[in-house]
Amino acid sequence: MFSKSSEVTSKQPVGATGVIVLADGTVLWGRGFGSEGSSVGEICFNTSLTGYQEILTDPSYAGQIITFTFPHIGNTGTNAEDIESINPAARGLIVREDVTDPSNFRNAAHLDAWLKSHNLTGICGIDTRALTRSIRDNGAPNGVIAYHQDGKFDLDALQKQAAGWSGLNGLDLAKDVSCTQRYTWDESLWTLGQGYGQQTAPAYHVVAVDYGAKRNILRCLAASGCKVTVVPAMTSAEDILALDPDGVFLSNGPGDPAATGIYAVPAIRQLLDKNMPIFGICLGHQLLALAFGGKTTKMPLGHRGGNHPVQDIRTGKVEITSQNHGFHVLPDSLPANVEVTHISLFDKTNEGIRSKDKPAFSVQYHPESSPGPEDSHYLFGRFIEMIAASKKKQAA
Repeated sequence: MFSKSSEVTSKQPVGATGVIVLADGTVLWGRGFGSEGSSVGEICFNTSLTGYQEILTDPSYAGQIITFTFPHIGNTGTNAEDIESINPAARGLIVREDVTDPSNFRNAAHLDAWLKSHNLTGICGIDTRALTRSIRDNGAPNGVIAYHQDGKFDLDALQKQAAGWSGLNGLDLAKDVSCTQRYTWDESLWTLGQGYGQQTAPAYHVVAVDYGAKRNILRCLAASGCKVTVVPAMTSAEDILALDPDGVFLSNGPGDPAATGIYAVPAIRQLLDKNMPIFGICLGHQLLALAFGGKTTKMPLGHRGGNHPVQDIRTGKVEITSQNHGFHVLPDSLPANVEVTHISLFDKTNEGIRSKDKPAFSVQYHPESSPGPEDSHYLFGRFIEMIAASKKKQAA
C-alpha cells in the first residue's frame, strides 16, 4: 500500500521519465509513453482483460485517468474500427508493463503511436496492483500524470495541481463530450470479414440523446431495426418530440448526473408525461431516476470492468456485464411507482429500474458490450418490444 504524506519527498529513480503525483502528496515513478505532457484527473481502475482501445475512447471516462489492472496493454495494437468516439475523453492511462508490441491481424498502428496521435499520456512500470488496492480501500484519488523524456518534473507544482482540481462531484461533463448538432446514424454491428453493416429498412425511429454516447450503442439500436437520430445533450423535449420519434434513448456519459440533470431532467419529465417509450443506460439510467424523483450519489471507487455480475430481481438470472460509472442511484429514494429491477452482486448497488405506469426502463451497465460480454444484448430487444406495444396501444 502507499503511504500518505503532506509533502512530496519521493526520490526519483534512474531512468524515470514519468510520474504520478496524487493530491495527498504520494509520488509514483515510472516510464512515460504516448504523448509527452501532463494531465490532471480522477484516477480510477478498470479490470477488463480486453478492449483497451474501446475503453480509452469511451466518452464516459472524461475527467479520468485509467489504471488498467490487466498487465499486457497494447498486444492487439489499434485500428480505426474499435473506437467509441473520434476524440478520446480519458485524460491518460497507467499500466504495469511496457506497452506490448501488437500481434493481431487487425492491427493498424502501435498503441504508442495511436496515443501520440490523440495527445494521450501514459505511464508504465507502475505497481498497478498496489495502486488498485489503494483505490479500493481509500477511494479514487485526484492526481496528475506527467511524462517528459528528460525526466525533469516540478513535483510540488504537480501536487498543487492535483490538490487544486475540483474532482467530479458537481461537474457536468456531458456537455463537453456531446455532439454539437443533430445527425442520423445507420451503421449496424460488425462481423468478421464484412466490417460494419448498415440499416436500410428501419421499422422504428429512435431519438438518442447524446450525453456521451458510445458508437456501439448506436449500432445496437440500428441493428435492432431503428432509424437513429442523435441529438445534443441539451436538446429540449419540444425539439425531440418535433422529430416524431417512436422512442427515446438516453445514452451513457461522464460526470455528476445531478449537474447534468439541471437541464436533462426537465426534458425527460416532459417526455414521460407524453408516455414516450424511454430506455436509458449508465448516465441515462441515473438521469431517468432523477426525473422520477430519485437521488444519486458518488461512489467511493465506482464500477469499471467487463466482469461485473448483475442479477435480474424478477427472474433471478445473473448477467456478466460491462460497466463504467462512478455515481449510482439510491434505491430508497425512488417513488413507489418505480421498481428496482437489477442489483449488483458485488455490492448490492442499484443496476436497473422500471416504471410501473410509464413505458420507461433503464440499466446502470453497458449492454452494447463494447468491450465486454454480450449477456445483456436482449435489452435492446426489450426496448423495441416496448415501442411496438406503445404504437399498438396508440393505434387501438
